[in-house]
Amino acid sequence: MLEQARRSLGIAGRPNVITREYANRHGADYLRTSWCDMSITYWARHGGCTAAVLPGGDRAYTVWHAQDFQKIGRWHAGTTANVNDCKPGDIVFFDWNGTDSVGAIDHVGVVEKVLGGGRVQTIEGNTSDSCARRVRSAGVIAGYGRPAYAGAASDWQEVMVQKLPELKKGSTGEHVQSVQGLLLARSHPKIKVDGKFGDSTDKAVRAVQKWGGVDVDGVVGPVTWSVLLRVH
Repeated sequence: MLEQARRSLGIAGRPNVITREYANRHGADYLRTSWCDMSITYWARHGGCTAAVLPGGDRAYTVWHAQDFQKIGRWHAGTTANVNDCKPGDIVFFDWNGTDSVGAIDHVGVVEKVLGGGRVQTIEGNTSDSCARRVRSAGVIAGYGRPAYAGAASDWQEVMVQKLPELKKGSTGEHVQSVQGLLLARSHPKIKVDGKFGDSTDKAVRAVQKWGGVDVDGVVGPVTWSVLLRVH
C-alpha cells in the first residue's frame, strides 16, 4: 500500500491517472471530482490489498469508506491516544472542523509514519490538488481504519479475539478475571479480580470503550477485547 502511495507522489491536477482509472469503472463524472479517496482505492488495487483497505469496495466518498471500517469493527476515533497508536498503512480520515464525527469527514490519506505527540506523517491524494506528504495532528483527525493486511504482525491477535467469549454484566469465570486484569492494567484500580462482571467492571469497560472510540455498550466482544489488548 505504501509503496504504491510513494509512487504517486507528485501527481497533480485532474484528470490524472488515478481519476481516469476510477472513472473507467464508475463513470466520467469522476474524472474531475475530489480524488483523495480515489487515491486510496488506486493504491489498494495496485498494491494487492483491496479486501483489507476497501472492505466495502471502491470508494470515492470518505464518509462511506469510514463507515465500512466501523461496520467491521476496525475503526478508531481520532483521540490523541489513538493517534499515537496508529501504524503505517492505517487509513486516516480528517475533519477540518476538528470533530471525531464520521459524518463530518472531509479528507483521507494513508499513514506513512507515526511521529508521536498525536501527530502522523501521511501520504494524501488531492491535497492542494496533488499527491504529497503531510504532517497531521489529532486535532483534525476524525479517526482511522486499520486494514487487516495479510501477514500483519497483529494477525494472531485478530484470530485470538474472535475465539474469546462475549462477556457482559452478569458473566462469571476466568475470562471475566482476564478482563478485570486488563482493566487494572489500564488504570482502573477499583476493579477486583473476582471473576464477577458486576457494576464496577461494567463501568470500567464502558470507560475503556469510550477511550477506544468504539460502541459504549458494556459488552466485551471482539472489538472491545482488541481495545483491552492494545499495546501502547
